[in-house]
Amino acid sequence: MLNIELRLDKEFDSDLVIDLYKLNNWSSAEKPDKLIKALKNSDTLILAFNGEKMVGVAYAISDGHLVVYYPHMLIHPDFQGKGIGTIMMKRFQEIYKGFHMQMLVA
Repeated sequence: MLNIELRLDKEFDSDLVIDLYKLNNWSSAEKPDKLIKALKNSDTLILAFNGEKMVGVAYAISDGHLVVYYPHMLIHPDFQGKGIGTIMMKRFQEIYKGFHMQMLVA
């Protein structure tokens, strides 16, 4: 049984995030310093945990009023297809409710 906790916290274990990118074969993992800076400078960062295990990461870039982009959404391969991405996207839609354009580009 999954017990997914979403954390909107930019103080995170960088190694856990980089490992998640590597597990998904994302090239961003090859630039860890830039990746971590991008996540910390994003408008909103969501980390998904199942217990103490990080199982998802997604972030948003926004003008704060009209448009929001979701450039990255990754789920741990062992947890894909279990609705974690949907939970994360619903949280984003709560935060950015009323925005004219929301675009997932991952």
